[in-house]
This record gives sequence, C-alpha cells and structure tokens, in this order.
Amino acid sequence: MKAVMVIFNQANTERVEFLFDRLNIRGYTWWSEVKGRGSESGDPRMGTHTWPELNSAAMTIIPDEQVDVLLDNVRKLDELNKEVGVRAFVWNIEKAY
Repeated sequence: MKAVMVIFNQANTERVEFLFDRLNIRGYTWWSEVKGRGSESGDPRMGTHTWPELNSAAMTIIPDEQVDVLLDNVRKLDELNKEVGVRAFVWNIEKAY
C-alpha cells in the first residue's frame, strides 16, 4: 500500500473530487486552507491580502497498482493550467490498522 498526498490550489477542488470518484478512490482525508509555496515555481498561497489564494490537500492510502494511474491523472490535471498548480507525493505504508 502507498500513501498519496495531493496538494492543489482550491480552484481545483471539484476536479480533484471528480478524479477520486472516477478512479474509485473512496477513502481519503481532506485538509482545507493549506498554506505554502511550491519548490519550483508558483506564487505563495497564504490566504493573506498580499497572497490571497489557498491550497487544499487530500491524502489517500491505495494499493500499489493504483498509484501510477492516480499520478498520471494528477499530471494531466496540472497540464490543464500550470499556474493553478497541483502536485502529488507518494510514500510507503508499512502497517495500517
């Protein structure tokens, strides 16, 4: 099993929800109003007067064979509008209860 965290501009909220539904990813945890700045490009998302936009984040635990499908779809979503931004990060889950 793998954990996949998807961090995205709130403008992509409906698209990420649709993506999870389409890929039959039922279980996830969602954080709204996540602040940060990308390491390569993009403006900060701080929810302030200067940087008013915010991100959200969703984490799901999925079987290994689903990871590449999810990442491919996240990449396609990012290509629709690079300035809005979406990223995904994957790590191993050793045990779960």
